[in-house]
Amino acid sequence: MTHTLLSVAFLSLAATSAAAEEAYPRPELLVEPTALTKPEDAKRFVVLDARSHEKYAKGHVPGALWVDHADWAKGFGEGTDAVAWSKRIGGLGITSDTRVVVYDDNLGKDAARVWWILRFWGVNDVRLLNGGWIGWEKGGHPTDKGETAPVPVKFAVKAQADRLATKSDILKSLDGGKLQVIDARSEQEFCGTDKLTNKRAGAIPGAKQLEWVDLLDKNSQRFKSPSDLKKLFDASGIKLDQPSATHCQSGGRAAVMAFGLELMGAKDVRNYYKSWSEWGNAEDTPVVKPEPKKP
Repeated sequence: MTHTLLSVAFLSLAATSAAAEEAYPRPELLVEPTALTKPEDAKRFVVLDARSHEKYAKGHVPGALWVDHADWAKGFGEGTDAVAWSKRIGGLGITSDTRVVVYDDNLGKDAARVWWILRFWGVNDVRLLNGGWIGWEKGGHPTDKGETAPVPVKFAVKAQADRLATKSDILKSLDGGKLQVIDARSEQEFCGTDKLTNKRAGAIPGAKQLEWVDLLDKNSQRFKSPSDLKKLFDASGIKLDQPSATHCQSGGRAAVMAFGLELMGAKDVRNYYKSWSEWGNAEDTPVVKPEPKKP
């Protein structure tokens, strides 16, 4: 009997240890769909739907507000128009102390941009819905088709400069700086075989490449396990304890990478928001064309 009890205790301890090992360093950045199914729980958050308005109108998480992702993507600019962003964010009933959850159906790319912009403007508690709209639907959770009207509040945003990287920051990092540059684009873009619409194709010298979409399971649209994410970062030479600047073409994919790094405990992460749309079209930026990774 004693042996059996000891075995049960050992197995329980082992299970607890295994669960602890698989916990994200910052699990509070993700919200599971089940946490929003009860009205009393959902009311703790302002939930933002970053999909198209057409999709929002066909069905959304009950109580979710629609946010115009395209308007936010174009409107960020230099990150200097605090007046306009005070109106945008306050107009959704959000202040620095509001708990916010964002979701999309685009592997988190649009939701992560909204997440990053809110954090840049001083909203302290912003999370992503793990699995996004796909996870919500697959879970068979209730949906709503009615337009939820926000209750606007006054909110004077305050830019968090340490969340944004500029071309100047990246150029300085090339001269032996501590900033780790992480390229979230595809390998084809990184190696210069896919130019898109840029004048030049290739990579920032010394940048480490890991495609943003690799952080998620494509079917469930959930973030991969902590151990899988750690393996991906390690394989790409990305150090979680080093100050980092993520980039892509225009800030969205870089926001997913920034989120993944923070989820795994990285503390000094910036988004080079202008990304390759600036670097690949500037006259004073060095560009290299790395060899593709061996299979």
